[in-house]
Amino acid sequence: MLKIGIVLGSTRQGRVSPQVAEWVKGIADKRTDAEFEIVDIADYNLPFLGTTDGTEPGIAAWNEKLASLDGFVFVVQEYNHSITGALKNAIDFAREAWYNKAAGIVSYGSTGGARAAEHLRGILGEVKVADVRTHPTLSLFTDFENMSEFKPQDLHLDNVNAMLEEVVAWSGALKTLR
Repeated sequence: MLKIGIVLGSTRQGRVSPQVAEWVKGIADKRTDAEFEIVDIADYNLPFLGTTDGTEPGIAAWNEKLASLDGFVFVVQEYNHSITGALKNAIDFAREAWYNKAAGIVSYGSTGGARAAEHLRGILGEVKVADVRTHPTLSLFTDFENMSEFKPQDLHLDNVNAMLEEVVAWSGALKTLR
């Protein structure tokens, strides 16, 4: 059975990514072709890359978690037209654990998080993660009440299911390379 991690891309107080991740997981859990779990980078207490000798236990645990997964769905919020520093840092703290895996992106922001997703696609390519085309985009103005309570429009359900279909298919195909 394939294992897909739903990665929270933010660590800040008051973040809404856990709400979005739970929604995605609820949709994903209706599938029978993969197991899905939420992976919160905040749980690993990663230091800033380059400010440590690399012996913190969170770094090894982060790499072990990534290595145990066959694919990913990133929940990405847009900050200043890009991804969060915490997500970039978490990606950079691993290398081989990312190789030959697939990823989908669910993004949100004032423009649906599209600019952050485009930045993430370039970063994922460098660590040999193949990102799928279907990309649900959520608006802070229409999918969140007061920009803090997640209330997605029904129209996103088809996109999430299509993205999950692609992530599972690509994860299975890429598993043959590992």
